[in-house]
Amino acid sequence: MTDVATSNPIDLSETIVAQATAPGRGALSIVRVSGPNAHAIARRAVDRWPAEARVATLTNVRDAAAVTIDQSVLVRYDAPASFTGEDSVELTTHGGLVVATTVVAAFIASGARLALPGEFTRRAVLNGKLDVLQAEAAGDLVNANSRAAQGVALRQLDGGLSRRVLALRDELIGLEALIAYDIDFPEEDDGPIAPARILAAADRIVVALEQLLATSRTGELVREGALVVLAGPPNVGKSSLFNALVGEARAIVTDIPGTTRDAIEAVIDTPTVPLRLVDTAGIRTALDPVERLGVEMSESYVARAAVVIVCADSESSIDHIGHALRGRVLAPIVVARTKSDIAPATPAQVAANSVTLGAAAALAVSAETGDGLGALLSVIAEIVSGSAGVQHVDAPLLTQERHRYAVTRALEEARAFRDRWIGRDVPAPVAAVHLREAVSTLEDLIGAVDVEDVLDEVFRRFCVGK
Repeated sequence: MTDVATSNPIDLSETIVAQATAPGRGALSIVRVSGPNAHAIARRAVDRWPAEARVATLTNVRDAAAVTIDQSVLVRYDAPASFTGEDSVELTTHGGLVVATTVVAAFIASGARLALPGEFTRRAVLNGKLDVLQAEAAGDLVNANSRAAQGVALRQLDGGLSRRVLALRDELIGLEALIAYDIDFPEEDDGPIAPARILAAADRIVVALEQLLATSRTGELVREGALVVLAGPPNVGKSSLFNALVGEARAIVTDIPGTTRDAIEAVIDTPTVPLRLVDTAGIRTALDPVERLGVEMSESYVARAAVVIVCADSESSIDHIGHALRGRVLAPIVVARTKSDIAPATPAQVAANSVTLGAAAALAVSAETGDGLGALLSVIAEIVSGSAGVQHVDAPLLTQERHRYAVTRALEEARAFRDRWIGRDVPAPVAAVHLREAVSTLEDLIGAVDVEDVLDEVFRRFCVGK
């Protein structure tokens, strides 16, 4: 992965090549070639060429000195029936660091150039195979760290968000048409357009944009995960609980207070949104400078959390952490009464712990036996979904800041038009300028117009070969 930006417009007359799989040890690698001369360049480097498109052919690959460097499976794609919309070739080579690199070098020697980050997908956009939202979804799918993120990216890649944005754009254009008709043909048989009809249409558009904008919080949670922080005094079982919830030994578990000095993160995949579970240093008064940094980091995580799991194994530890967290927690608290297998608490004690900390819930859990862990995850997921107003992930979601900004701008312009129309403080053609701005903003979002700086930003974070 690279952060190098494409500073110049893509030259579609050039043919590009890149390794599409991650470099390193593995059974297979894929090398992609695309562009007007892809077939001619590939034919110079192989000894067998498929007679038909989309037919796998076993062939030897040769370098510039005609030395065989691999035996690969080649598939040819004819424009426009390819991912990029251009003539393309994909070779499945043997894996490892050397083979794919030498195959790429052979194609470069035959006339191709190394692709820029995201250039294959960018060419698909420029050739009309994808819109910009779908291209972003391809990157999101590669970077997905949960099933929820995977599902949202797949639906966006299929055009779900694009269709929603296009429908809103069409509604805005339809409203523009009504106003244009009213201005240009006021004496037609149907008479002037009723102002209430235009206002009702504007209200519908504003509500629809508000609903779409409201999905941005869910989109952020799906991409980044909801921050769930384990907090508590030292040696109450935070790390053991973290390991049990994650399902693998990720945190060091000892009887020595202060072992966890750095925050440790892991992602828990849930059906709604992923949870970024964080094990923090015990919150306490620390004299050691390094230990104090760990405590300060814990306090920072607690302040930013979506849910704080307060871990305690006794009444005294409950009192201790309650005093330490007072005034520092804005998020809902869930009390996890740890070590229930060796220090069981009565239901009345657990309920009292919840009251003491003003918690949303309290449960007895055991990292050793697994008791209460499923219930704890269910409570956390329910709180995250409720407090964040999580939308159904099957619906189109705004998943990036660029999306949120564009829809916010379109909403502001639609509201401005509605206000001007209600107030009648400007002529209709002037008020309609706000509709044109809203349409233009949504077109920029979806890539209906060619905006190079938008494309540069979208593909800046892509992998070479994607």
